[in-house]
Amino acid sequence: MVHALERADIAVVAWLNAWAGHSAFVSALVRFIAGDYMAPVLLSLIVLGMWVAPRDSALRYRYQRAAITAVAGMGFAALVVIVINGEMFRPRPFVEQTLTLLFYRPSDSSFPLHAAAVGFGLATGVALADRRLGILAAALAAAWAVARVTAGVAYPTDALAGAAIGVVVTLAFYVVMLALDPVLRYVLGWARRLYLA
Repeated sequence: MVHALERADIAVVAWLNAWAGHSAFVSALVRFIAGDYMAPVLLSLIVLGMWVAPRDSALRYRYQRAAITAVAGMGFAALVVIVINGEMFRPRPFVEQTLTLLFYRPSDSSFPLHAAAVGFGLATGVALADRRLGILAAALAAAWAVARVTAGVAYPTDALAGAAIGVVVTLAFYVVMLALDPVLRYVLGWARRLYLA
C-alpha cells in the first residue's frame, strides 16, 4: 500500500511538472502562484477585511473571532509542521526525480507541506464565519498547494497532510475560542474602546 502511494505521488508530480514545463506561460503562472507572496497576501487581506469591514456589532464580533481563530490556527498549524519536520525528513521531489524546477530549492522536509497547513489554517478560520469567503480562501490555499506540487517542491500527500493539519488545528482552536467566549468579548470590548477592533 505504501509503495503504491509513493508511486502515485511520483507519477502525479512528474505529470503536473511535465505539463507545466511545456508552456512558458503555464510555467510563469505556476511560479507566481507557488511563490511566497500571492496566496499569503490575498489570504491575509481576506482576514484583515473580516477584522475591519462589518458595521453590525454581532457580525463584527463573529468575523473578528474568526479572524483571531484563522491567525492562531495558522500559527499553531505551522508549529505542528515544524515539529513533524524535526522528527521525520522526506526529500523534496526535485531531489529524487528529474523535474523542471519552477521554484527555489527549499532544504527542509517535504512532508507535510508548510504552505498547505498555513493556507488551509487561514481558510478554515475564514469559513467558520463566512462560507463564501471561506470557499474563496480555500480555493487560494488549494491553488497554492497544487502550484507547489506542480513546481516540483512537494508531493501530493505532503499537500494533503499539510491541509489536514491546517484544518484540524484551526477547528481545535475554534473550540477553545468558544470556551473562552466571555474572555474574548471582554478583550475585544476594550480593543474597540482603543479603536483596535
